[in-house]
Amino acid sequence: MHGYISKLPHLTDAPSFPRRLCVLGATGSIGASTLDIVSSHPEQFSVLALAGANNVKKLAELAARYRPKYLAVLHEDGIKELLTLLPPGYRPFIAAGESAYVALATLPEADVVVSAIVGAAGLAPTLAAARASKMIALANKESLVLAGDLIRYACAETDAVILPVDSEHNALFQALSGHDTAYVSELILTASGGPFRDKDAGFIAAVTPAQALAHPNWSMGAKISIDSATLMNKGLEVIEACHLYGLPADKVAVVVHPQSIVHSLVRYADGSLLAHLGPPDMRVAISYCLGYPLRLPLNLAPLDIVALGKLTFEAPREDDFPCLGLARQAFQTGGGATVVLNAANEVAVELFLAERIGFTDIARIVEAALCAHEPCQADDLESILALDRETRDRVRMGQG
Repeated sequence: MHGYISKLPHLTDAPSFPRRLCVLGATGSIGASTLDIVSSHPEQFSVLALAGANNVKKLAELAARYRPKYLAVLHEDGIKELLTLLPPGYRPFIAAGESAYVALATLPEADVVVSAIVGAAGLAPTLAAARASKMIALANKESLVLAGDLIRYACAETDAVILPVDSEHNALFQALSGHDTAYVSELILTASGGPFRDKDAGFIAAVTPAQALAHPNWSMGAKISIDSATLMNKGLEVIEACHLYGLPADKVAVVVHPQSIVHSLVRYADGSLLAHLGPPDMRVAISYCLGYPLRLPLNLAPLDIVALGKLTFEAPREDDFPCLGLARQAFQTGGGATVVLNAANEVAVELFLAERIGFTDIARIVEAALCAHEPCQADDLESILALDRETRDRVRMGQG
């Protein structure tokens, strides 16, 4: 495994404008930012398909505004509800279930698939889009955590394109542009440190869901906000970086940068550090992916580096936030360990948000799941999803 995960199109072979978008996870925060960019650039983009899960009312509002030909929801009951909410005379094709997401991700008319479903649920449609040779704006890091090699192989077979939406990986992508990864000494992912960066162990042990959801810099969904607070998000991003850029884990470092202005850095063999700076706004990374290889103007306040005054960096406190180390351990172990890591974490976050476990129990549950895991061959979609389900069942039974 070496080099970037997929080919990269030049202006001559990239999809022409206006680009037709399929947005998976349209009702979440990434979906909202994506559609905001569409509204700002109606001459560049049209919405072909929108997929939501259970937020049918929000999906109906978006559908009424953007009038896509295709919609998808998670459950059949959602179709009936959606039909009652859509405006008269507008009747798109509507499907339900995981197969519906796959169908939308592989629509022949789709130029760009925005993969923004949260969690392991995003794997099947992302892999399907890669196998269908799509340009994929990837916000679903779990796809690579669970099946990075599988997606790399799919891209090699079909010439699909992966463009990273995560702000850190988008920053790396830009800092690596035009450079051979053979000359890269280290990728450096920045982390805000979350809301408990400077809190002691006693405080962290008593954290409530409301406190953990209050991220100091970014506006994100519930699951990602909790992952940011535990530093699991950064652990998953380490794995994502290894798969995206074809580098071993010992070449991916993490530093805490509370201001969230430097989104990541690349250290080269000659000692140079190339950094990407920008406001903590996901529209920067999303617009770069949607318009690639062009840059789209955004109506954002310019970053005032003089007003910032200073930028600070510190080492992550891995003793108090062990999820980062657990993610590294899972990647190095292999044999399905990253599938177990992600599944156990998703269930633990659900339990924490439901106030059934404490904040520090999240790492404890993930560690226990990794310790109980026997390495196995999870190298195709079916075996990966089976291991994911088995892990979730074991974790839920253990906490029942």
